Amino acid sequence: MASKDQYDVAIIGGGHNGLVTAGYLARSGLSVIVLERRSVVGGAAVTEEFHPGFRNSLASYTVSLLNPKVIHELDLLGHGLQLVERRLTNFLPLPDGRSLSLGSDNAANRQEFEKFSATDGAQYTAYQNMLDGVVTELRQLVDKTPPNLGSGWGELLKAARLGNRFRHLGLSRQRDLLDLFAKSAGDMLDNWFEGDALKALLGFDGIVGSYASPYTPGTAYVLLHHVFGEVNGKQGAWGHAIGGMGAITQAMAKSALAAGAVIETDAEVSSVDTNKGKAQGVVLADGRKITTRIVAANVHPKLLLQNMLDPGLLNRDVKHRIAGYRSGSGVVRMNVALSELPRFTAKPAIGDHHTSGIVFAPSLDYMDRAYSDARRHGWAREPIIEMLIPSTLDQSLAPPGQHVASLFTQAFDPELKALGATASWHDHRQTVADLIIDTVNQYAPNFKASVIARRVLTPLDLETELGLVGGDIFHGQLTPDQLFSARPILGHGNYRMPVKNLYLCGSGAHPGGGVSGLPGHNAAREILRDMRWRRA
Repeated sequence: MASKDQYDVAIIGGGHNGLVTAGYLARSGLSVIVLERRSVVGGAAVTEEFHPGFRNSLASYTVSLLNPKVIHELDLLGHGLQLVERRLTNFLPLPDGRSLSLGSDNAANRQEFEKFSATDGAQYTAYQNMLDGVVTELRQLVDKTPPNLGSGWGELLKAARLGNRFRHLGLSRQRDLLDLFAKSAGDMLDNWFEGDALKALLGFDGIVGSYASPYTPGTAYVLLHHVFGEVNGKQGAWGHAIGGMGAITQAMAKSALAAGAVIETDAEVSSVDTNKGKAQGVVLADGRKITTRIVAANVHPKLLLQNMLDPGLLNRDVKHRIAGYRSGSGVVRMNVALSELPRFTAKPAIGDHHTSGIVFAPSLDYMDRAYSDARRHGWAREPIIEMLIPSTLDQSLAPPGQHVASLFTQAFDPELKALGATASWHDHRQTVADLIIDTVNQYAPNFKASVIARRVLTPLDLETELGLVGGDIFHGQLTPDQLFSARPILGHGNYRMPVKNLYLCGSGAHPGGGVSGLPGHNAAREILRDMRWRRA
């Protein structure tokens, strides 16, 4: 039995991937401690009361990518998790009073699309078939460890074997794969569809979490990244966790605790303790040391490699590469307490569209202008917004007859470069919050008057409160040079960091961001594999 300050594994950060790693390792009989800087576990996936009687997810805000394997193997449903599907997937109100809805009913979708284009209904079916075909192939890779390219012939052979999986694909599907990894979301959608509304509704997923234009090369993959998920066995569906996103991480914590893991909150790790180039534990901010055989970090790669390690342990090239690792979402995240549901000019009656992801960005050109505007002025004068009203599916989040809304808004420069070196988001938080509310009010004229309270997180707040460098919800941009074997950098894409016995188990590792649990699942497997090899 390990002593109080001696464990097999210490996990830095109690976000969802850290809890998943802890759950798997503890189930395998290892002694595990999770160390969380904040007073609650969950990282960006927590539920908080931000106004008396009103609760909502703090940063992450919707369910789709949570992997069914993780749900089953950690028995999250048995530990209280309950997921419900949105009754409508997306709703796009337009400035001219029209609207576009997207759901699971293909006939209804086609009818909606044909309001704007005679051909887009048929094209959408072909487009979905294309995405489904690509996702079917790529889904095989999300729970696999990438080949550690650059470390020898054995890893090259692994890469060759993985590549062989795609040998059966026809030329058309190979072209689809190339398009999705190399092109912009805007270029792809312009090639598929005519109607601006449909391209906007689909194109929003291409820039979610990205500080980029929809015409930035590589954004097509982000569009694909958001098709990987499922809810309650229904692929491509989006849903809500009853109790908010914190219900997911609370179930993960209960699962880890039931397996024997120890979880400490208000336990900030200041550094990884090393000896002769090997991790041997962690040092907490209060000076306490915890000795371990393994350290797994569920923190942003920059925080781990630049702030928590002796710089003398990293060679010059690794330092250079991690300094150039791009991280920044351009996101302002806001929760609002509402006295009533918004009444949209385009669809004033209360209905299933209130349960959907409501997008305020009428065209790809609008999104492109928003990004350009942010680069010139610090933030878009017409921001890109997705609003969810989870209380329409979960009455536990607000008092009877009242509601909470999540506003995920984009096109805000994380660094405010256009405003000068001394500019700070602390000085502009309320200005952009007012702008966001005014923007929604243009589509739902009762919205502004219905706001009782609000909780605003700028890119700086997301970094300082949650460790999301540059406010990046994915722990690093999802571009082709920062994916798979190159996430976070080539040579360390297999969860093993440059220091022996140190692993990365967060979203900065494959397969990237979103509340999937897969980086934690995959890292735990590699840790167990290494420990078995050492024992042998």
